[in-house]
Amino acid sequence: MLGTGAVLGVAAVSLGMVLTPGPNMIYLVSRSIAQGRRAGIVSLGGVALGFLVYLTAANLGLSVVFLAVPGLYAAVKLAGAAYLAWLAWQALRPGGAAVFAPRDVPHDPPRRLFVMGLTTNLLNPKIAVMYLSLIPQFVDPGAGHVLLQGFALGAVQVAVSLAVNLAIVLAAGSIATLLSRHPSWLRIQRYAMGSVLGALAVTLAVDDSRPARTA
Repeated sequence: MLGTGAVLGVAAVSLGMVLTPGPNMIYLVSRSIAQGRRAGIVSLGGVALGFLVYLTAANLGLSVVFLAVPGLYAAVKLAGAAYLAWLAWQALRPGGAAVFAPRDVPHDPPRRLFVMGLTTNLLNPKIAVMYLSLIPQFVDPGAGHVLLQGFALGAVQVAVSLAVNLAIVLAAGSIATLLSRHPSWLRIQRYAMGSVLGALAVTLAVDDSRPARTA
């Protein structure tokens, strides 16, 4: 039902997006460093549920709503661009912290960690745009059931994103320790992350694409 090109295309897009600093990475790394790998994995569970919520909503008609009300889609993208711009400023401003810099955060119970992971992902503009605009471009109406294709391609994205995020959670503590021994590396990482987030914010703000139908 799914072509190899579609699967590889979604996998490549997903890999590029998950490796780009964003709200999910910032939250998962901060929790893993401050509260340990177990907290990071619990938080990742919430992120995973957020993926499934977006995947289901996009395939069952959320894109139709945005097609019917273009201004709503534009508002979502602008809000996401503003959020990314704020994250960029937090990294680039004087005294800003790098993703892998140890920070003092409250030690929350597993339930709150899970909910925060879910909330962070649901408010992540990169994920919203990917499900509403990018993944539908790989759906081929002539290749079979469109809805099943949408869910199958979404499953590819979820698998890639969770695998990479799990690796980040497991390695966050070691990376933070390594970077703490080289303060200049932390500064480079902070400026690189801020620049990428700023570029994403501008790209999202000026993007004039429209969500595609998946069903």
